[in-house]
Amino acid sequence: MNRYYSGKRQLYEDIAGYLFISPWLIAFLAFAVIPMIMSLVYSFTDYDILGSPVFSGIANYLFMVKDARFWKSLQVTFTYAFVAVPLRLVFAFFVAVLFKRASGMIRFYQAVYYLPSLVGGSITIAVIWRRIFDINGLFNVFLKAIGINNPISWIGRSSTALGVIIVLAVWQFGSSMLIFLAGLRQIPKTYYEAASIDGAGWFSQFFRITLPQMTPIIFFNLIMQLINGFTVFSQAFIISGGKGEPQDSTLVYALYLYLQSFSYYRMGYGSALAWVLVIIIAVLTALIFKTQDRWVYYET
Repeated sequence: MNRYYSGKRQLYEDIAGYLFISPWLIAFLAFAVIPMIMSLVYSFTDYDILGSPVFSGIANYLFMVKDARFWKSLQVTFTYAFVAVPLRLVFAFFVAVLFKRASGMIRFYQAVYYLPSLVGGSITIAVIWRRIFDINGLFNVFLKAIGINNPISWIGRSSTALGVIIVLAVWQFGSSMLIFLAGLRQIPKTYYEAASIDGAGWFSQFFRITLPQMTPIIFFNLIMQLINGFTVFSQAFIISGGKGEPQDSTLVYALYLYLQSFSYYRMGYGSALAWVLVIIIAVLTALIFKTQDRWVYYET
């Protein structure tokens, strides 16, 4: 009898638990799981949003192989991710090491350096960034002030437009910096005290204590920032005028996906592009996980 009542009570507790998390479950199913399944189905159809989807098999994926702009968007995105992500992590780690030494104004400086991460992804900042690097922008005014009087439109040249977006991405290193700073403060001080007694200098302590102890945090930040790098959209959309200009030099993958889906009304092809992006991110993430045994140090 006791077993019956305890089982019934457990059932009621389980039902209550599911009722409490039901708003999240419903939202997760409605805005994540179901759209993912629908996009996978649409990737095998010819669908223009206005009409009904028509099954086309793997035609979208075959067309992708011959699509020159698809390959161009991949090239731009890989360039952006493999340049912006390392630079952002290096800057974030460098500033975190500086902030490790506590001072009276440390909280204020942390807030100032974190602020770009809060506002940097906004449309407003992208518009301001576009104006700064225009031919009459603040950056050219600065160059003129130091004697370089040859103004160009940094966002109007195919050789420099992507660099403008990369600089904006590196400027938003605040979130990674705070994660690095939290990891630095978890390293036991006894390690540094013992190393000082043995005569180790700052560089030796950094490369033999700080860097190995921080590799799990570097690994985490690398994964998260790589995913962000391959899904960049709003900054490229605003700075490039919504089309990847000039000459597709800023045509990042997510922007091309958006153009195909909502500008050219090829939702089926856009869905196929989305799933290829998922596969690319999954493969790169798996490769990084595969290599972690060689460079990530876990005390356990």
